[in-house]
Amino acid sequence: MLNFEILKQSSDTRARTGRIKTAHGCIETPVFMPVGTLGSVKSVSVEELKQCKAQIILGNTYHLYLRPGIEVMKRMKGLHSFMNWDRSILTDSGGFQFFSLAKLAKFSDEGVTFQSHIDGSRHVFTPEKAVEIQTVLDSDIMMSLDWCVGYSGNKKDAMEALRKTTLWARRGKDFWHEHGCKNSLFGIVQGEMFTDLRKISAEELAELDFPGYAIGGLSVGEPKNLMYEIADFTLPVLPADRPKYIMGVGTPEDLVELTGMGCDMFDCVMPSRNARNGQLFTGKGTINISNARFRFDGKPIDDECSCYTCQNYSRAYLRHLYKSRELLSYRLNTIHNLHFYLQLMEKMRNAITNDCFGQFKKDFFCKYSASTPSSPMLTC
Repeated sequence: MLNFEILKQSSDTRARTGRIKTAHGCIETPVFMPVGTLGSVKSVSVEELKQCKAQIILGNTYHLYLRPGIEVMKRMKGLHSFMNWDRSILTDSGGFQFFSLAKLAKFSDEGVTFQSHIDGSRHVFTPEKAVEIQTVLDSDIMMSLDWCVGYSGNKKDAMEALRKTTLWARRGKDFWHEHGCKNSLFGIVQGEMFTDLRKISAEELAELDFPGYAIGGLSVGEPKNLMYEIADFTLPVLPADRPKYIMGVGTPEDLVELTGMGCDMFDCVMPSRNARNGQLFTGKGTINISNARFRFDGKPIDDECSCYTCQNYSRAYLRHLYKSRELLSYRLNTIHNLHFYLQLMEKMRNAITNDCFGQFKKDFFCKYSASTPSSPMLTC
């Protein structure tokens, strides 16, 4: 079972450090979780993830259920042994995938009926089945099935999604408790961009006493300022002694802003996906490695980066690989981006520990805004 300990509280922000203990080790928070949708963080090995100091990765319940399938996962004794990863794993519930593939899904109080995007076969996910599948995956942290809605401003739809999310959270928690699941189950707050609904959702889930809580339904088309406003409102409403996780967010700026608001956990496909598209993160902002200006550039991606890619390869070579569509491009770019994200989290943990997070945040945006639009909430 999960154990969470708060280690240090910032004196000038809501930022905090903590330690989550799972069956597969300790996780220092705030933490970023690389996304391994199909049991693989695209283009990198688990050894390279460890070299980047990844503490925990995220797997996708919906996709793993469809392929390789639950019978394979049972035979392989769970996701850890299947992918040879001996550190912690969090699995989502499939709720966001049903939102993304809404044309293939039908929602009811019972659960979600959907067609596979792979072969068109029909399946049913109930909140109980979502927990059961994640138990087979044997992830350290499981997520309750939720109903995620996009940014529409339709309060009636948001209220219905909230109602179903709470109903499903209660049923999933009951199943989790009745079957003595050793994996920890988190509840997910919904409510779209309405603060009153977010408060209701957070309070209803808090009554169910989950080991941790997530905020879902952000970064789904809303303006950045509104996303920050909802996160800033919702995070303090959640129980202070539990891990707080914002799902699917985001940019380096997002991680800094939301850590300052008290978020403990993050995940996003951005570092790996953007790497495959040639966008690389540096302390001064992002660069597009395909740009002609890098053709003769013998410098590393980032002079201050200690990752394997920056220590061994030039921008000119990385541009050549990318323009030539060499597979090595994806690997080297992803190693760098993941290292950047995970090092950013470590720097924030150190700043909180030394009680200087407010200054760290200001310095970060003053430097990062050299080539990237500044934070909507802080200017240099």
